[in-house]
Amino acid sequence: MSRDEYHQPFSATPAEEQSSDASRSPKREVRSYVLRGGRMTRAQQRGLDEVFPRLGLTLARGMIDPERVFGRRAPLVVEIGFGMGGSLLEQARTHPQTDFIGIEVHPPGVGKLLDEADKAGLDNLRVYREDALAVLDEALPAGSVDTLQLFFPDPWPKKKHHKRRIVQPAFLERVHRVLQPNGRLHMATDWENYAEHMVEVMSTTPGFVNTAVAGDYVPRPDFRPLTKFETRGERLGHGVWDLIYRRT
Repeated sequence: MSRDEYHQPFSATPAEEQSSDASRSPKREVRSYVLRGGRMTRAQQRGLDEVFPRLGLTLARGMIDPERVFGRRAPLVVEIGFGMGGSLLEQARTHPQTDFIGIEVHPPGVGKLLDEADKAGLDNLRVYREDALAVLDEALPAGSVDTLQLFFPDPWPKKKHHKRRIVQPAFLERVHRVLQPNGRLHMATDWENYAEHMVEVMSTTPGFVNTAVAGDYVPRPDFRPLTKFETRGERLGHGVWDLIYRRT
């Protein structure tokens, strides 16, 4: 996973962002991403043009019924900000008994995942190319999600940008609503300061219990695929922190 594959749940150029800020109501939340441009390959464009009509979901559809979407009753995993989709594709491929919904706005990543999912014949995967917060508010029913995954979100390392980090109380309220009782929130980051931020915010958010046996973090679970980005980081001595919380 490259740095450009971090979670980018909103889209705005600097000029658009300034315009949006000027018209933003006082209650509107700070955006946690800026969409970076990227050239589309033929396969990625095929994913958007030909596969999205079958495996894509939109906010216009309204609140979904996962059982009707997938044609069965199965555990549901939702991943926010899947980047180029490699980890999510691997999970869907190796866990056919589980249904997956990915949320991402980066067009090359959405197109790539859809193209590869179609070529692999996967039918247990759906994708939103939408604002993640809007999907949590408008599309996922209360108590419908078994696990929500947030892997390597944009760390916004500068202190003045920490308010843009997606892990904030308002985000966690949304997560709590969509998770079923005893459902899990699984986060991972390679920025120690962001890991500490996650722990701090979670510690003051009601309705969640840390599942770590010792300390605040858990070893990387086998069900979270090890990415090329992570492998490279480990060779360079970079740490990765996994956090898993259970909804009470």
